[in-house]
Amino acid sequence: MSLTFYLDKGASLDPGAPCLTLDGMSLSYGEVVELSHDVARALRRSGVQPGDKVGILSANDPTAFSCVFGIARAGAVWCPINPRNGAAENAELLDLFDCAALIYQPAFDDLVAEIAPKLPKLTTRVRLGDEFRSWLDAACDDGSAEAFQPDDVVALVGTGGTTGRPKGVMLTDRNLEVMSAITLMSYPFEERPVYLALAPLTHAAGVLCFPVLARGGEVVIMAKPDVARFLELIERHGVTHTFLPPTLIYMVLGHEALDATDLSSLQCFWYGAAPMSAARLAEALERIGPMAQLFGQSEAPMMISTMSSADHRLPDGSIATHRLSSAGRPSPLVTVAILDEQGRSVPRGERGEICVRGSLVMAGYYRNPEATAEASTFGWHHTGDIGFLDEDGFLYIVDRAKDMVITGGFNVYSAEVEQALMAHAAVRDCAVIGLPDEKWGERVVAVVQPQSDAEIDPAALIAFVKDRIGSVKAPKQIEIWPDLPRSTIGKVLKKEIRITLTEGPAT
Repeated sequence: MSLTFYLDKGASLDPGAPCLTLDGMSLSYGEVVELSHDVARALRRSGVQPGDKVGILSANDPTAFSCVFGIARAGAVWCPINPRNGAAENAELLDLFDCAALIYQPAFDDLVAEIAPKLPKLTTRVRLGDEFRSWLDAACDDGSAEAFQPDDVVALVGTGGTTGRPKGVMLTDRNLEVMSAITLMSYPFEERPVYLALAPLTHAAGVLCFPVLARGGEVVIMAKPDVARFLELIERHGVTHTFLPPTLIYMVLGHEALDATDLSSLQCFWYGAAPMSAARLAEALERIGPMAQLFGQSEAPMMISTMSSADHRLPDGSIATHRLSSAGRPSPLVTVAILDEQGRSVPRGERGEICVRGSLVMAGYYRNPEATAEASTFGWHHTGDIGFLDEDGFLYIVDRAKDMVITGGFNVYSAEVEQALMAHAAVRDCAVIGLPDEKWGERVVAVVQPQSDAEIDPAALIAFVKDRIGSVKAPKQIEIWPDLPRSTIGKVLKKEIRITLTEGPAT
């Protein structure tokens, strides 16, 4: 099945049911199916061939997301382009992906005008709005239908260039089918779900739509982040499922309207994309309700491991505090191993690199066989994350391999220090890095973002952490910043923190 399966399956249940909703206006399943056929015909008329790459540059929008299925019907490859990226980064991605066509919102007219002359392969540019409708109307019915095989590439996703030139992750129909199957197996879905998409549809929030659509569910789309409106929409639409990264969940927990909002419809509030504070998670379980974790990466989308809402609690209903810092259990259709540097499995409880096998894993990096080979050493996909499996089979991620700090001959995992810092009531968010130190080799340094109106004494916070994890792991230096530098999807950029602390802020 191709990406169109999820939409067509939902349409078969009720073509008149609401499919994609924005600001109270809905496109039905039948309308989205028809639009996707129109887009496929228009792409073919524009010269797009099966296997060609088609980018979508748009904020969250029902018409733009409908185009994903039109691209699939044409047998082309969907390339989600992050609208929050700068012009240079998006030009680099479109060039890297060999994009032949780009569908974009009018808000990005200037960006497209700037980058288009640098992209000779980009022969078709379609502006959403009146021009888009004219483009569709000019297409004729050529009788063609999508042709696909399970291992055909259906999406090409950028890894993000925070550590160098981005790579293109080739995701096949089979990859996304396995991801969707794991989602439906691992989390509660009762009747037709209502999924609220605040996070970018170019990322995790987008692929989570596929299993929802297969159940005939409604996807309520938010064009831009707004925590107050997010809470309002949960209550208004009876939202059953949603996804947010931890940074936005912390904002929800800090919002004055939270406790007065009726959240009783929620079956599954997914969190992921970055580590979440165990202390904030416990608070979310009490104040929001059924939280559910997912762990994955672009190369093995979303579902390397899962932790259902039930796993967050003990049989008596109390919070399972001892496992709130875990990433759940390896998913049913995925094999996870913890390997040492020689590719050997380590015993339960010992730390090593988290490696994955199975049909969830990407086909490779686009036009980058060297990086593909490096990522698949010893026949496993290497995630770059350091972790361990406990005796109950729960996976714990202790750090990115590149973020481990070696201080005084000891390995200190930044994620463990960050968890200790986040247990302090005055800390809203934080990041831990290692900086060169004459005495220790590297010293543990924390940059802390306080809660609103909170004052933090660095010495007292260091003592707080020492009490929890000991003096070796406690920061030697704490910086208080009003906010942390973040990527376009909300991840803290430790590279920028390191540059600022070693070279000073950019002028």
